[in-house]
Amino acid sequence: MTKPLLLAAATLMLGAGAATAQQAPKPQQAQQSGQDLSRPGSSFVPQENPGTWQSTVTRTDRGHVIGNPAAKAKLIEFISYTCSHCADFAARGEAPLEIVLLAPGKMTLEVRPRLRNGLDVTATLLAQCGDPAGFKVRHQALMINQAIWLGKARNAPATQQAIWERADKAGRMNAASALGLTAMLAERGQSKAELDACVSNDAAAKKLIAAEDADTAEFGINSTPSFALDGKLLADVHNWATLYPVLSARFAPAASASPPAPALAPAPAS
Repeated sequence: MTKPLLLAAATLMLGAGAATAQQAPKPQQAQQSGQDLSRPGSSFVPQENPGTWQSTVTRTDRGHVIGNPAAKAKLIEFISYTCSHCADFAARGEAPLEIVLLAPGKMTLEVRPRLRNGLDVTATLLAQCGDPAGFKVRHQALMINQAIWLGKARNAPATQQAIWERADKAGRMNAASALGLTAMLAERGQSKAELDACVSNDAAAKKLIAAEDADTAEFGINSTPSFALDGKLLADVHNWATLYPVLSARFAPAASASPPAPALAPAPAS
């Protein structure tokens, strides 16, 4: 079963090698490609009006949950906003997950941040700023445009990078402004005053660190992205290609009770 799943995953990833964080598939593009994680090994089938649970977003102590709160399947995505592999997952995997599993209410996705450096603190405070209903817009904007703002950070003088790495109030405010993060989110309708207040919130920054410590103690996470399904960390699953078969198996239809068809007899020798 693994080989057909991986072959199907190659189609689902919208041209695997060609996709980048700057070319994130839009939800409608994912639907047009016909994706159905509940039918492993088959051609993906688009669904008409699958549901609207993807619009339900709830803030938690450690992140944001997207989807039907009553769903039995629960996936946690541990990400860093400065992790290129996380941006790649956002581009390849989040749209099909939203269409196939979140929208119809089959699963919830909780996005939890990992703080690898000072810029992660700044970006995460921005992603979690304000109404939970706007989280997806902020999250996707930071991920899809990661190469742009992170490229600026890498090309900045070492003295400025050191200020950002401190992740104190002044450093966070400097990074959010200099890298265009505040302006980017303000262009999407959020007030600059609210964004500035979130970035300068020391209590919120300390809460992020405490939440990360709790996740480390509970799951033993040591790389990003990582995933936990139904409360258990998935070993060696750090991208869409390896997560896809796990979810396909989780949502595979129950095996048929009908006996297998008899094998064809070999052709008689001529």
